[in-house]
Amino acid sequence: MSKALIVYSTRNGETRNIAEIIAEGLRFSLVDVTLKDVKEIKKETELAGYDAYVFGSSTYHGEMMNSMKTFLFLAEKADLQGKKGGAFGSFGWSGEAAERIYDTMKNIYQMDMVSSPLMLKSSTIEGGMKVAQAYGKEVAAKIL
Repeated sequence: MSKALIVYSTRNGETRNIAEIIAEGLRFSLVDVTLKDVKEIKKETELAGYDAYVFGSSTYHGEMMNSMKTFLFLAEKADLQGKKGGAFGSFGWSGEAAERIYDTMKNIYQMDMVSSPLMLKSSTIEGGMKVAQAYGKEVAAKIL
């Protein structure tokens, strides 16, 4: 069974909710999913053994959460080149975090990314739940 790791940084819980819904989409495709708050990961070796990686953060004042920035430096030490990936984020006014995470994964880590980052204001409005599940399925399709 393929395995995916979703790592998120959240300010008020919405990014965690989106991560959980993305995980559902992956599980619908029979992918084993591990979901972690960014603060739980202390070493790059904890990123080993997954077929796909999905990283996400809230956007706050036009930036990703500091804990996600720190995590991305740690993840740069892991061997993620060629691995499948996706990026997501929640936002109030702007969605820069998801785009910056996506660009880091694609251009610095040289990962095989899905077509675009997922940016949602909320998982509960404008079909957010279906969109997040579909994103999980899109990531799953890259590894299956």
